[in-house]
Amino acid sequence: MTSEKAVRHILGISGGKDSAALAIYLKEKGINPNIEYFFLDTGVELPEVYTFIDKMEAYLDAEIIKLGSENSFEDHLKMQVKMFQHENFLPSPIARWCTKVMKIQPLEKFMGNDNVVSYIGIRADEKRIGYVAKQGSNVTPVYPFKEDGIVRDDVFRILRETVGIPEYYKWRSRSGCYFCFFQRRDEWIGLHEHHPGLFKQAMAFEKIDPETGKKYTWVEGETLKELLARKDEILAKKPEHNPNISWQEAIIEDIDNDEYDDQACMICSL
Repeated sequence: MTSEKAVRHILGISGGKDSAALAIYLKEKGINPNIEYFFLDTGVELPEVYTFIDKMEAYLDAEIIKLGSENSFEDHLKMQVKMFQHENFLPSPIARWCTKVMKIQPLEKFMGNDNVVSYIGIRADEKRIGYVAKQGSNVTPVYPFKEDGIVRDDVFRILRETVGIPEYYKWRSRSGCYFCFFQRRDEWIGLHEHHPGLFKQAMAFEKIDPETGKKYTWVEGETLKELLARKDEILAKKPEHNPNISWQEAIIEDIDNDEYDDQACMICSL
């Protein structure tokens, strides 16, 4: 007689505020101590993200399993160039091949055919519906924040009282890759100011087709070199924050105006 395989409980920690707060929230409530925590590591995350993942691992007193592709981003980029016969084929909001090969595929491999309960950090104040399990799916999504009425202010409170707010929020509104194509122009300036070496690496990925003049860039319509030349103009358009509030309160205002938030490239809600 074969015993039925146990259901696995998993929680993806992106380095962003919501998934981190959810992991802490469930730990504090004593919900399922056997949760498997995982982090989808592209190898090109912001340094602050890796620092925050280490802090989360220490606080949870549990391993956060690092999942990733067997190939680097550079290797995948070369494959895309070869496949599409382009001088360059950078990922973009409409061509998110990086999400598929560096996040979705490693996650699918991690889950396999096991029956999985996935805890997802979509809040009660978000409009997103999230993943709806299809008939026959081996993944059952659970939304504790939605069920318990947890909103953005609660998330920041949870973080302030425990591990703190990720440092990148001082200048950027989402976690993820340092060259994230969802970044606003002022956030690219922030990358240049906080991580000039990474900004230079991002610049190196951009190409201009010598025959057609077509630009393969991270930002639509201009190269990062051109963007940086407009630094003063770009920063002048960024709304001023009230100097009498903390940087934590300021980023809440900033995120409120950001359509994508830190979920733009996350697939933990799939």
